[in-house]
Order: sequence, then structure tokens, then C-alpha cells
Amino acid sequence: MYLADAKAPICSLKVQSHFEALPTVKARKYAHHMARAAHAGTRVVLRQVSAESEAIYDLIMKIHAHVQASPSSSPSKLDYVAVFANDSISKEQVQQYLDYASQFLSNLGNYKSFGDTKFVPRVSQEAFRALAAAANAAEAFDAVRDPLYSTIPEKANLLGHLDQGHVTTYYSTAPGVATITQREIAAVQAVVTIEHGILPENSTVHKVAPGEFEFQIASAEPASGATTTAAPTFYELPNGLGRVTLKHGAHAREMGLVVRELEAAAAYVANDTQARMLAAYIDAFRTGSMEAHKQSQREWVHDAQPLVETNVGFIETYRDPAGVRGEWEGLVAMVNAERTAKFSKLVRDAEDYIARLPWPREFEKDTFTAPDFTSLEVLAFAGSGIPAGINIPNYDDIRQDVGFKNVSLGNVLSAKQNDSDEAITFLHEADQALYKKYHADAFEMQVGVHELLGHGTGRLFTAPAPAGLVHPGSGEPVTTHYAPGETWGSVFGAIAASYEECRAELVAMYLATEPAILETFGHSTPEAQSDVAYAAYLQMARAGLLALEYWDPATAKWGQAHMQARFSILKCFLDAGLARIVYTDKTGFSDLVIELDRTQLPIAPGAGHPAVARYLQDIHSYKCAGDVARGRALYSHMSDVEAADLARFRPVVLAKKQPRKQLIQPNTFASGATAADIEFRDYPETNQGMIQSFFDRTV
Repeated sequence: MYLADAKAPICSLKVQSHFEALPTVKARKYAHHMARAAHAGTRVVLRQVSAESEAIYDLIMKIHAHVQASPSSSPSKLDYVAVFANDSISKEQVQQYLDYASQFLSNLGNYKSFGDTKFVPRVSQEAFRALAAAANAAEAFDAVRDPLYSTIPEKANLLGHLDQGHVTTYYSTAPGVATITQREIAAVQAVVTIEHGILPENSTVHKVAPGEFEFQIASAEPASGATTTAAPTFYELPNGLGRVTLKHGAHAREMGLVVRELEAAAAYVANDTQARMLAAYIDAFRTGSMEAHKQSQREWVHDAQPLVETNVGFIETYRDPAGVRGEWEGLVAMVNAERTAKFSKLVRDAEDYIARLPWPREFEKDTFTAPDFTSLEVLAFAGSGIPAGINIPNYDDIRQDVGFKNVSLGNVLSAKQNDSDEAITFLHEADQALYKKYHADAFEMQVGVHELLGHGTGRLFTAPAPAGLVHPGSGEPVTTHYAPGETWGSVFGAIAASYEECRAELVAMYLATEPAILETFGHSTPEAQSDVAYAAYLQMARAGLLALEYWDPATAKWGQAHMQARFSILKCFLDAGLARIVYTDKTGFSDLVIELDRTQLPIAPGAGHPAVARYLQDIHSYKCAGDVARGRALYSHMSDVEAADLARFRPVVLAKKQPRKQLIQPNTFASGATAADIEFRDYPETNQGMIQSFFDRTV
């Protein structure tokens, strides 16, 4: 189960026409330097995935450099087989190496970005070493051989807390020192972040010695800048746990490269807002100040409808087992005006839809601040994986007081469309044609509603709730709230990311039967509206079943936030009788399919499914009130695989799983001031094309 995918589908992000349609050289230069700033953090992502990922990356690049320099290759044909295949290395083994290298680069590490599970090469160690030796890289291979291939102990094949036997680089321990514990991590978090207000997103925690910890902050400069207070550089931890020292300068080289490209981009900004945004970014990455990064996000929210949309920083906290530290991420994209029109209408009508959601007004912001909601065509996305949509910033106070933006990544959505004639797994024959016809439309609608009306709704109680206020689903009194210094992530911790994805997905499901929303996305007839809504529910139910791949039975641990959420929603469907799992093969479940009761999905205003409404009411209100005890109990119950008696279906899910599609990004190269001096370079949809795209941007 840990072997790299064989012959995974590969496709390019189609964006050249949108880049070349930018009206000025200035805009292209801005996009170019922002893309370089985003990709300058590539090595940061590698280090955040695993201790060995950066060395594996360098090994792949060294092997590729040998191929590129070989007389057997040319820029149009990088012939790995001609270079390496011989009596000791077969063509099949060369292909297996290429499959691994491409998947590694697609995930920017040797753990799946969607699933957090380790994968290892199919090519044998002997053949891989022979291939590396032929490229004068045997020493580099030997340095990573053990972590490259090891799948023992089993717990180390999942990202998670070290004291549970899993793997993480967000927290580390010096050799010979007892492993850093969750109790110690929580103590550092409580003192540094909650007591002293130093935000953790761009940090890692290292246990240097017993009772000695470093709070390591990413910055180009080795010492804190003027944006920080005159507080001491170390803090005492409670309960005799020791002390923690602040240490700037983590990823100094990469942060310096980011700053350099941002300074270059500053010469091509479109307006004063972008100039202030970049100034704040530069301050943040030079000094390590997350307050400066927060300021960049305030300016970013105010930069309405730019020709080139960008965002960079330590953004999403999915992969930190404590749920507070962010992975490096950088987005650069151009607006797709035609698709954006759909989302603009959704924004205009948002307040009407919010009023239909199943909670009282006390659980919603006093005023909905209409965000930008655009469909973007991605030029560059640095990170371990590319999402289909984004709702940021993730700072609770900015979202509540300033606003946020939603983006749908159009060329990612279209690249993920399934054009195969093969049957869709786990769907009844009667649903195959409808699903294939409407699943892309249903997914576009789901992403739009998920981002705008899912992540964009709700408030956080930072003071006691009004007297007499009760949770709308349970009717229990609201007795909790967020204390000063607490955030959504710090209170809900490890479950925060998945819990929030579940809430947003539930909003999308609840509103999927709204005729006005369906019409906004281009479905005007009752028949089409019914079909798209049904496809949306089928897609969610099937995703919930496929989620079993991302649940580890040995540890009962979920490895992917979105899939845990989707499994819990499938359980909601099953409990309500909306869905059922049907099979006649009672041993291997080879004919297993999911069936939905379509009569429970009427298309009408306010006709959201009652079971979805109940689950959404609870999960939403517990988040608003910071009621982590009730929220955790509910979510643990709804995503408990064994209690739902669904673990028995995991083997057939694994047996029928399909490789995830890999996305190749283009590169741009600039050397002068004219349009002719800006080169856009696409790559073949092959493993070699994937490797070359990274080789061309490696610094």
C-alpha cells in the first residue's frame, strides 16, 4: 500500500493564453517575480514534509542534470531509457524510477499531500542505486537509502505527533534527548503565543535538551527586527517543564530569496495597495514578524479584483499535528472574467443565502463583508498540493473585522475532470451517465459555495454569549467563549482543520438544492437543477467512501482533513437513510455501490436536507462558542470508522483506488523590459516534463 503510483495521469495547468492576455508588460513582470517569490519557498516545503525530503529532491535533480547533459537527450526529448537502460537496469525499472520522481515532485516530499501517508519507490534499491551511480549520484543515494525505502515501523508512515510514533518536522528533538511530547508542545504554545502574542504560523519547535526548547522563526535575518517588542528572548514554561528561547533565522536563505523577488515585483505593482502589501510581505519574511504578515493580508483583502492575484506565506495548518503552524504556500494567477461572473452573482446574493442557513442570527457576523470572489487560472502554486478553491486569510480577527477573499482555481478544476470512458467506481450503473455528465458542474458549484458561504460564514464569541442563548441543534445553553489570546486553531487544535472543512462541506450540501444557486451556476431548468444537485450528493457520498483510504486502521488516525470531513458526512447520510451501501458479495464486497434516495432531495428554496441541517447546526454553533468539549465529542463520533462498521469496506476501496492526477506548472523567464523578453514555458505531460519543470526553477 506504500508503493508509489504506477503511471499516474499527468496534465498541465493550461494558463498560457491568460498570461499572454495580460494587457501590459508591467503586469507580466509582476506575475513573473511573484511566481519566483512563491517558488523560492520550495525547499521550505520539502523540509516541512520530512527530514529526508530535501535530500531526495536534490538526488532527483542531480540525476536529471546528468540526463540533460547526455548526448542521448535533447531539450525536446529527455530520454531516460537511452541514458540508463542496460543489462543491469531494465526499461521497466527506469519507468518505475520516473513514476516515483514525478510523484515525489508533485507532492513536494515523500508523504502524500492528500493523505499524509508515506510512499516509496517501486524500483528496487539495487536498480535505483545503479541508476544513481550512472549519474554520479551514488553517494547522494546512499545518504537517503534507508528513509527512502523504509516502511517500518508502520506508524512512521503517517505524519503526526512524534510521541505517538508518527513523523513531523514541525517539532523535532536533538539526538539522544527524549522525544518532545504533546504536553511540552502545548506548554510552548500557551506561553509563547497565548501569553506573549507571538504567532506560531512561521515557526517550528525544537527540543534542544531536557527542559530546553527553541521556538524557531522563519526569517531572512538571524535576529528579530524592530517590529517585535523588547520582551526577553526566552520564557519560562509552567510546571517545571523548562524554558523556551526564541530563535530567528530559520530558512534564512529561502526567505532571503523570497524578499529579493518581492523587492523586484514591487517595481511593477498596479496600485498603492499592492505597494503596501508587498512592503508588509518584505517586512514579514525579512524579520519573521507574523504581525507584519497579518498587515499584508489586510492590504491583500483591500486589493480588489487585481489583474494578477497573489498570496504568499505560511498559510494552511493542515499538516501540523497540533493544527497551528502553517505550510509555505504561494499563489500567482490571472482572473478568468467569464467564470468570475458566476461567483460575483453568488457574492451579491450571499446575504440572502446566509439567512437561510440553519442557525440564529446570533451565530452569524453582524454584517457580511462582501469579499472578492474570482475564478483564477493558476500560473504558479508553491506548496505540497494545489487545491481547487481557497478562502483566506486564516486570521480570525481579519476575517471577522476586515474581510476575506474567495478564489476558485479554474484550470485546476478543469484539469481534474474525468474524461475516461471507464465506469466510476462504487456507483450504480443507473447513475453512471448522469454522474459523468454533471460531476464537474456539481464540483464547481460545491467549491464556490464551500468557500464563500462555508468558510465565509459564522462568528467567534470572544465574550460571553447573550443570556439565554442556546445551541440551535441541541438546545443546550451556550456557556463557553474564546478567551483573550485564543484562536479557533489554538482551541480546537489538531481537529480544527478537518472540523472546519466539514462545516464548509455541510454548508455546500445544505444549499445544493437551492434553485437560485443552481441557476447562478448555469442550470436553469428544473431537470438540470435536480440532476446537478443529485450529482453533488452522489459525489459527496462517494468521496466519503473513498475516504477510507486515508484512515489508518492500525492507529485509527485520519491522514487527510477533507476526507475525514467527507466520511463524517457520508455517515450523516447513512444515519438519515438518505444513502445506503449495497452489495451481494458478502466477503470481498466486489460489487459494492452507493445508492441515494433521490426523493429526499427536493429542489426548492430552504429545502436543505434535515439531517444535514442538524449536523451543521451543531458543528457550527460549537465552533462559534469555542465549545471544544462538545465539538470534539461530536466530530469524533461522526468520523469514527469502526463505530460506523465501515472499516470492512476499506480493502475494496484500496483495491479499486485510482492514482491521483499530477499537475505540471509552467515557468516564466524574464531578462528585459519588453514583452518579447518574457518567455512562457510549458512542459510535456510526462514524468520527464514534471521533473524538467522543477529543474528549471530550482535555486
